[in-house]
Amino acid sequence: MAAQRVFPLSCVVQQYAWGKLGSNSEVALLLASSDPLARISEDKPYAELWMGTHPRGDAKILDNRISQKTLGQWIAENQDCLGSKVKDTFKGQLPFLFKVLSVKTALSIQAHPDKERAEKLHLQAPEHYPDANHKPEMAIALTSFQGLCGFRPIEEIVTFLKRVPEFQFLVGDHAAMQLKQSLDLDTQAVASALCTCFSHLMKSEKKVVVEQLNLLVKRISQQVAAGNNMEDVCGELLLELHQQYPGDIGCFAIYLLNLLTLKPGEAMFLEANVPHAYLKGDCVECMACSDNTVRAGLTPKFIDVPTLCEMLNYTPTPSKDRLFPPTRSPEDPCLFIYAPPVPDFAVMRMEVPGSVTEYKVLALDSASILLVVQGTVTASTPTVQVPIPLQRGGVLFIGANESVLLKLTVPQDLLMFRACCLLQ
Repeated sequence: MAAQRVFPLSCVVQQYAWGKLGSNSEVALLLASSDPLARISEDKPYAELWMGTHPRGDAKILDNRISQKTLGQWIAENQDCLGSKVKDTFKGQLPFLFKVLSVKTALSIQAHPDKERAEKLHLQAPEHYPDANHKPEMAIALTSFQGLCGFRPIEEIVTFLKRVPEFQFLVGDHAAMQLKQSLDLDTQAVASALCTCFSHLMKSEKKVVVEQLNLLVKRISQQVAAGNNMEDVCGELLLELHQQYPGDIGCFAIYLLNLLTLKPGEAMFLEANVPHAYLKGDCVECMACSDNTVRAGLTPKFIDVPTLCEMLNYTPTPSKDRLFPPTRSPEDPCLFIYAPPVPDFAVMRMEVPGSVTEYKVLALDSASILLVVQGTVTASTPTVQVPIPLQRGGVLFIGANESVLLKLTVPQDLLMFRACCLLQ
């Protein structure tokens, strides 16, 4: 009989300080549903669930009859499970890390370098940039999910410069005027003016930032106390961020970057050099295997403002253009495909009505990882001797060219996400 290449995984929970606490966290709820022995501590943050082969979070194979090794160790000995193109393109490595994130407090103003810059940064400062790979990411909302992504249209930034004198003060009169004048100029002039504005702001002296931020917080707090709506200056968000990171320059980034609130199923794709921050909510995330992040605020971690200012894409875009819509499969009405313009990963969302008794997960020329977010099923393939039970929080590794038949054991709608690699 052929070797079994479909099996359940036990994945790694990361308890970072910014994560939601206890049962408020989707990560904790998925963990508790999939593992009856898991004990959830209400005072601990459950920030991320890692599904993949990362050295700091290599998933374990749950079936001891297959292997007692980690997924990464098993793949190293069973290279064909990756699929021929994936194996050759990514040198025998699973090219993505699949995650669930539960965000309580903001997760740094940051961007990720392209491969060329990643190689340079890794050579110059390997202690901060530990590998030479790029790190494109995609976030798909599980609950209402708020984030910053890409630069706002110039008109919106100019409006905030008028409404928020503290923001104008830090940007500086000359840079602010240059930005206003760029409205009538070409895209290169716009990008140059936006770069000047952002750089002036982010390189402001710490003492001055604290003074101006305190002035702004005091003014907004007084207006809110008086019953006034401060949405026109993102007042509620500004106060939240200041409470989380007092005196941090990143609080002012909300006036430069698009504010997105994703509904469940909506996504944003974060390509190289796009400034972004996750603010709050729960999401599925898929990313290329890398730890390279350039940060400039809203974080206790290493900050590299000069590199961030130099590398960013200063093209302004409306917030609606930052959404990354999936494509619905013409063959399968239950299947939605998020296929970003990078070779490292794609994500599939499957919504199967509870009235269906069986659902076939199609074979791909790529290893993939399947996460059950809602529903209860058993999984079978020709190589699986005993059907594998899966419920909410269950994770399944599927080798290349393996199809899986899922039988719904409870008449409840099924929601699943599958990370894979769709090389042409």
